[in-house]
Amino acid sequence: MLPANERPEPDKSTEDERPHLVLCGADALVYTLAEELANSRRRIRITVITPHRVRADVPDLAGLADRGVTWHRADRLDEKTFQEAGLDGAAALALVMPDDMTNLHAALCAREVEQTLRVVVRMSSRGLAKSVDRLFPDCAVLSDAEMAAPAFVAAALGEVAPTHFRRADRTLYVAERADVPARRVVLTLTVTDAEGEVSVLPADPEPDWMLPTDLVLAEAVGRPPGEDVTRRLLTRAGRKRRPFGYFGRAVRAALSRKLGIAVMITLATTLVAGAVLNRYDKVDHGLWEQIYVTLLTAVGSSDVEENYDAIAQAAQLVLTIAGLALIPLITAAVVDGMVNARLAITQGRLVSELRDHVVLVGLGTVGTQVMRQLHDLGVRVVAIDRNKNAVGVKAAQNRDIPVIVGDASDEATLRAAAIDTCRALVVLSTNDPINLEAALRARSAHEDLRVVLRLFDDDFAQRVESAFQINTSRSVSRLCAPVFAAALLERDVHATIPVDRHAVMVATVTITAGSALDGAPLEHADHPGQVRVLGMSAAGQEWVDWRPDPRRVLAEGDRILVVARRGGLRALTF
Repeated sequence: MLPANERPEPDKSTEDERPHLVLCGADALVYTLAEELANSRRRIRITVITPHRVRADVPDLAGLADRGVTWHRADRLDEKTFQEAGLDGAAALALVMPDDMTNLHAALCAREVEQTLRVVVRMSSRGLAKSVDRLFPDCAVLSDAEMAAPAFVAAALGEVAPTHFRRADRTLYVAERADVPARRVVLTLTVTDAEGEVSVLPADPEPDWMLPTDLVLAEAVGRPPGEDVTRRLLTRAGRKRRPFGYFGRAVRAALSRKLGIAVMITLATTLVAGAVLNRYDKVDHGLWEQIYVTLLTAVGSSDVEENYDAIAQAAQLVLTIAGLALIPLITAAVVDGMVNARLAITQGRLVSELRDHVVLVGLGTVGTQVMRQLHDLGVRVVAIDRNKNAVGVKAAQNRDIPVIVGDASDEATLRAAAIDTCRALVVLSTNDPINLEAALRARSAHEDLRVVLRLFDDDFAQRVESAFQINTSRSVSRLCAPVFAAALLERDVHATIPVDRHAVMVATVTITAGSALDGAPLEHADHPGQVRVLGMSAAGQEWVDWRPDPRRVLAEGDRILVVARRGGLRALTF
């Protein structure tokens, strides 16, 4: 071994040749993304840019320094900030700030510094997404809300949320094994053993080993993907909505209690006065004539009759005055009833009488996507948000979904949303303490309630799920970070599928020269439990071989279509 003073200095040129990735964010997603990339086997340099003040639930980025992550603080993402962070010459840039306009402005500034880098942008507005897509020749625009929503929907319903993607003129979708003919099954996603343990992406099992509820990836032929699930949900929703029940509730809503009492008293007075008048009238009237004279007098059409005795005149006077009061009361009742009935019919429900609905807390970007998907599936929803101007309030109003403005951790607010009769509570606000308190309070009021909880810290989410018997807890950043990381590393992710606690990804992996798969047989890319191969395309060809020979030797430029877990996709290094 050479003495320390004679050892060669480290080759800095090799260090500088590592691909440089720049990440910009201010919430848990930027940390989770940096951690995901740092755990990759690829030799990369990572620079993270955050404001000086980030969300309190974001872990300390300094803890990733030993894994090659440099932390740079700046409150404005402009040309100066990007130059100081070394964006010039970087391989890729991820803009994952929680605000669309901030990301758009940053993309415009980044273009002035480096025009050829790959850009991955977090964007919730589809209109802005199209604009960003035109800024860079190599750009991916992703929505964390759209990626995470199916997992929350599936957890809330206890059903398979319809998920599908199209590739090479073939549409594949997720379904339960019982809903798919054996000849249409392309790949097994989950298998449940006798102890109830779920295995994700197993080696293809024998059909007899699979439960009807195990998930498979199937080919859609001659019908929309997920039709069985969608039809089942819509049928259930339609069966429980009971149109005639809505009509009856609308009629009850039309009758204001106080106004109804006033109308009944006035009407009773009118009938009694009419009966007295007919009793003491000198003319003997039949039943119809009595009704006719009473109603005609009630509307003020009677003439003074001097030949009546005092009792009859008094009755006529009371009847006339009561008639004057009855007409405006009836008018008010009709107007008030029409307004109330219209509201009841328009909403299609009265919150106090809802059954088997989903209570959704938080109408931010993720909550809005979940609300839309539930509504599209025919599931009734009651939304709660502290902010009357939240992102999803207008979308809820456009769909006639009731919105309660209040604190979901308050028992009165949950009662107003009919928490006792709902099928599930989905808590998606951005405040972890409120989310947890709302979930626990709802569980205390309804012990059998299905609770789906969003928490920013994935480790905390798992501990809460176990300690408090929460049905499902999810971290949005943990669900989405693998997709952003794959996009940064130029892996083409086509879809995310909610499976077990996390999501598996359908992605295309391109073989590069010198990579672990270059010159290796295709079977080396298939790792049950982590990665399953769906198909492959030879270099320069668009045609996909859906049944490739596992012994085929891969070469530079070949593309393999895989379904993979986070770690499995990360292990496919290039």
